[in-house]
Amino acid sequence: MSKGIVIKNGLSINIKGVADKELKKVPLPNKLALILEDFHLIMPKLLVKEGDTVKRGQPIFYSKSNENIKFVSPSHGKIEKIVRGERRRILEITISTDKNDYAIKHKIPVLEKIKRENIIDILLESGCWPFIKQRPFDIIADPLQNPKSIFISCFDSAPLSVDFEFILKDQIESFKYGLKILEKITPGNLNIGVNKNQEFLIKELDDFNKNIFSGPHPSGNVGVQIHHIDPINIGESVWIIRPEDVCIIGNLFLEGEFIPTRTLAVSGPPINNPKYFRTVIGAKLQSILNQIDFKNGIQCRIINGDVLTGKTVESDSYIGFYNNNISVLKEGNNYKLFGWIPFVNNSVPSIYRSSFGWLNSSKPKDYDTNLNGEERAFVVTGEMEKVFPMDIYPMQLVKECMIGDIEKMERLGIYEVAPEDFALIDYASSSKIEAQTIVRNGLDYLIKETL
Repeated sequence: MSKGIVIKNGLSINIKGVADKELKKVPLPNKLALILEDFHLIMPKLLVKEGDTVKRGQPIFYSKSNENIKFVSPSHGKIEKIVRGERRRILEITISTDKNDYAIKHKIPVLEKIKRENIIDILLESGCWPFIKQRPFDIIADPLQNPKSIFISCFDSAPLSVDFEFILKDQIESFKYGLKILEKITPGNLNIGVNKNQEFLIKELDDFNKNIFSGPHPSGNVGVQIHHIDPINIGESVWIIRPEDVCIIGNLFLEGEFIPTRTLAVSGPPINNPKYFRTVIGAKLQSILNQIDFKNGIQCRIINGDVLTGKTVESDSYIGFYNNNISVLKEGNNYKLFGWIPFVNNSVPSIYRSSFGWLNSSKPKDYDTNLNGEERAFVVTGEMEKVFPMDIYPMQLVKECMIGDIEKMERLGIYEVAPEDFALIDYASSSKIEAQTIVRNGLDYLIKETL
């Protein structure tokens, strides 16, 4: 069963340096880390201290709001450091690895006999539960809720996006087994989003409920797919999970172990050899960057994630828990004399024909991090609606998030959106308003006042 959906509103940004279909496996790095910022609104309760030896899959901390939600070590090793910030808030937990590969073993029932309650218990105990997030609020899912459906987007339409079909080709059996496990949580309500050009996945997933999407970014966003397939109303919830995390769940139920494989597309204009690297969750970023050939004389910005939603990091940082992208852009710290004149700087990216960049708009461009402007008055222009493919008024919703009017936020569709759905608005809006941050703050305010 499949359904074809065409997304019309949006914008595909073509940037040079897309990763080649070449995969390189990276040896286990000397250090790994769990970054607490990746787990939004989670207040941790530590189960270990510095110097403790941990096995792969051993719980390191759990959520204070629900002690059943556990976060585990990606590798066997020793707790090297617990980094704290203001008010002793835990920022990251670093682990020094060793050559041993001792892992926690879980007893897994036969697929035919396993029940929904068993699956949830195993996911919680193994540390796989944090892979499952929920809409509304874009936070780790509540295991006590009963979602009306589960969504998995198997393609990414963002700039320098990862090719999930390439990643899944050699993991397809564990991926399909993970799908069978998830089907038992919500029978008949597992929705897989694929792109019309993903012939391999369309064929391999013939036994599952597929929805075939076409159109510009953000057609690959799971929020857009939920909006067009199974919209969220007040009091309802939908669970979402990324494709490679489905493979981790599949391997858990096949092997009985937590195997935190992470495949990354390392790409961007300053890279001579953009390609894919396979490592483990939380790996030291430098273990991958050391194998990258950067162009000489270019000051770069490293982004943990894609260029629209990722976070700037230093080279001594660690891979994010949910990331499949490491994006690299040239720093936009150069001043363009008379940059507002289109004849002088005709390559300035724009959704309008305000510069002559539109003449070769289909060609990949060498983007940098320059904003090409500053924060301006927040006025009605119609820009947001052109790149927002939901039946929601984005400008009005952003304004109500700024004000904190819960009733109007609910009426305008706050339960259906996440910050990533406003990433293109950040790019396209001439006001330079940080819409993603505003929406995130609006969702947090809603959680605080209503839950």
